[in-house]
Amino acid sequence: MLQNRTIVLFNTMTPSASPSNPTAASGRPGKRASSARALQKGLHTKQTIIDAALGLAEQIGLEGLSIGMLAEVTRMSKSGVFAHFGSREELQISVIREYYQRFSNEVFSPAMNAPRGLPRVRALFANWMQRVAIEIQSGCIFISGAVEFDDRPGLVRDALANSVKTWLTAMHRAVVQAKQEGHLVSDADEAQMAFEIHGLILALHYEARFLKNPGAIERANTGFENILLRYGKSAARSVNPKPSAEGPASPPKQDGVI
Repeated sequence: MLQNRTIVLFNTMTPSASPSNPTAASGRPGKRASSARALQKGLHTKQTIIDAALGLAEQIGLEGLSIGMLAEVTRMSKSGVFAHFGSREELQISVIREYYQRFSNEVFSPAMNAPRGLPRVRALFANWMQRVAIEIQSGCIFISGAVEFDDRPGLVRDALANSVKTWLTAMHRAVVQAKQEGHLVSDADEAQMAFEIHGLILALHYEARFLKNPGAIERANTGFENILLRYGKSAARSVNPKPSAEGPASPPKQDGVI
């Protein structure tokens, strides 16, 4: 005699994401949000390491940087610091990138608010001098790096050289525009003028930071005015920077590994 049987079927399939199943539908967005937070945390940690590395490099140079030293300063493990860069060389290049970005933001970008011509050249030099006034105490990565890597081919040297060349190209372009605007004498040598401005900054670093000579900043400013006396037209030499109608400009782009 057949007995009554009740058969129960268990559904072992994973619930599909559908409007009638909001719990399942919310699974993936939750994972994406978690991944986004992890990525943001990783970027923040890497930036913290770069900030610490830049502070050290300004004092002891790029060559003095080490994974172990940064691990101690940031209170991280060596493996944790290493995971963000992969090598000491990549760490050094990241520091150069950060330094260049800050330099561009403080020196180049604000000067683009000044009109083309000598007002912009003046603004670039004035901003550069403000930066140097700080670096006399903290040090300049471009200058110390040139001493460390001038005869050492490689990616770190390339990164340094590309950064400096990019900035000097921007200064040269501003001088060329000054001549185009009629602010310089017709036979002015734009490359020579830009070279002399750069020379003032290098001399200032040497005189003020290394030799500790008083009055070095004033002498650099006097040297800049003498350059304008030689190359600038009398009507344009006294023009001070005023806001430009061109709008904000992007910082000069770097080529190569930077």
